[in-house]
Amino acid sequence: MGSLTSTQQAILIGSLLGDGTLRRQMDRRNALFEVNHAYKHKEYVDWKWKNFYEFTLTGPKPRLGKGTRVAYRFTMRSLPEFTQYYIKFYPKRIKQIPLDLRLNTLSLAVWFMDDGCKSRTAIYLNTQKFSLSEQHYLQGILLKTFGINSSLNRDKKYFRIRIDSKSSILMCNLIEPYILPCLRYKLINDPVTTELKNKISNKNYILSR
Repeated sequence: MGSLTSTQQAILIGSLLGDGTLRRQMDRRNALFEVNHAYKHKEYVDWKWKNFYEFTLTGPKPRLGKGTRVAYRFTMRSLPEFTQYYIKFYPKRIKQIPLDLRLNTLSLAVWFMDDGCKSRTAIYLNTQKFSLSEQHYLQGILLKTFGINSSLNRDKKYFRIRIDSKSSILMCNLIEPYILPCLRYKLINDPVTTELKNKISNKNYILSR
């Protein structure tokens, strides 16, 4: 699509399955891509920016959110390259899964880094924002493309994708080469250490401002 490289396409698709956002302002013809994560994932945001820097005017910047949350974000220019994906993922201005979606191992890894976690022997993908039919479709893609078996797990009143134990091992082996050092904790079931690291990261940033 357009002038995006295969790597940029994979990162964009993985991001759109996760926390990434495409927006088209009312007075603009083309859409822009926005990357927004917690400040503790600064390394991850910087990595995304380095892969798309030619489409941006400024680098990532911290931003105070609600309460004590510190975000780290950047936006790209409004360009035709992103408009093509906007049309596919936002046909009614609400994010949806396109019926011609294709994934590779890099897009799967980015999806996991954005919106995945590991609990005990299972991997969870936080797909609560998508409809049940869209989640079933994503399950089919995971099975057909990677041989990954999954089910839908109830999360309060919503559902998310749960990768079974055997397929979680397969998925970890597939995505591990692409997982950034700052997010490798997601591959290990260590919730206490992870929570403590996150609190320390946010506290240190606030104190340094």
